[in-house]
Amino acid sequence: MFDYLLNNEQITLRDQARDFVKSIPRKMILDMDADKIQFPREFLQEAGRLNLMGCRYPEKWGGRGMDWVSTCMVMEEIGVLGYIFACTFGVGAELVCDAIILHGTDDQKERYVKPLLKGEIFAAECLTEPRGGSDFFGTTTTARDMGDHFLLNGQKRFIVGGEGADYFLVYARTDTDVEPRNGISCFIVDRQEGVETQYLYGLMGCRGGGAARMVFKDVKVPRYNLVGELNQGVKIFNTMMIPERLGTAAMTIGAAAPAVDVATGYTSKRKAFGKPVAAFQGVSFQVAEAVTLLDAARAMIYTTARAVDGKIYEKKIRRLVSQSKKFVTESCQKAVHNAMQVMGGIGYTNIYPVERIFRDLRLASIWTGTNEVMSMIIANEWYKEYWLKKKSGKIRNMDEDAAEAHAVDEKIFE
Repeated sequence: MFDYLLNNEQITLRDQARDFVKSIPRKMILDMDADKIQFPREFLQEAGRLNLMGCRYPEKWGGRGMDWVSTCMVMEEIGVLGYIFACTFGVGAELVCDAIILHGTDDQKERYVKPLLKGEIFAAECLTEPRGGSDFFGTTTTARDMGDHFLLNGQKRFIVGGEGADYFLVYARTDTDVEPRNGISCFIVDRQEGVETQYLYGLMGCRGGGAARMVFKDVKVPRYNLVGELNQGVKIFNTMMIPERLGTAAMTIGAAAPAVDVATGYTSKRKAFGKPVAAFQGVSFQVAEAVTLLDAARAMIYTTARAVDGKIYEKKIRRLVSQSKKFVTESCQKAVHNAMQVMGGIGYTNIYPVERIFRDLRLASIWTGTNEVMSMIIANEWYKEYWLKKKSGKIRNMDEDAAEAHAVDEKIFE
């Protein structure tokens, strides 16, 4: 943690989060990984009791009135327990609540945000469908306008908290006669008749979070549970990409750090050829690379968090958040890879937690938008930004800084 980037209030919150993380019993971590626990209710209830969730939201709705830097710090600390702890912590408090805080009514905030942040109820976000993941606008779930309510039908899958959530944030087509971008709406859907958890996935890692396929069959959703405007779900989706991806990146650092910690201790004590293996550069340099990657990831996270807090223009934030998600998740995966490598065979067993962390973090570059999608966004926004800077005339024309820059006949583009 970069303590010097935090103020006293944030350091106090960090210490509270650390105390909470230390209090979680080892058995809960093991039982979740073994799928003996399908959803960590007690964990979320205690986090709510300690007022650790949604710290950037107004106190009026159960938050602490803090900022994105504070949120990233908390997400990193929670991630130390394991990636799935941070996933379940973040899905409700940082994704679902974010949509309602930014776009919902006061009544919705009173009924759904406040009790969730207290740990009294739980929520899940429903984006991915069986026919596609990153293709958000290809949703086939529909909500037919019946006047005072909507009739919801469709399926969502890979829903973290599908087993355990009391309500769901669901995107559905409400106008099939227009471009999908202009015909999707967002709803708060209570667990009720017609809401079915049909299948729990057997995951490689990140177990115990209740990842499920959800089926909605003629579910009556009251009109007052429409979030934002009708057919304007894209506005909510766009703002949610910040907590989706920046939060994911921050918690990945916390989840990766224990592997590097374990590997550092192990290589300091494990001896070969008469001395600790850390004395060999083939080992210590891999640990050094892992530490450097984690610190570089933190630097990117806190820089991006401050940019979001500063509300710089939307397209720049979109690029920075996407870069953070891609760079941080891949850097953390590499750091855990190094940790396992320097520990040798023992790192591949469940004698140490590195193998679990390795399995868990494979999800990081897949969910909340694959890293390939992040690259598409980064490239798209960067090229736009480049030409805007060129057209502004406010920066040096670097093309001219070459000895033969005048050889225009050699500059052939078609």
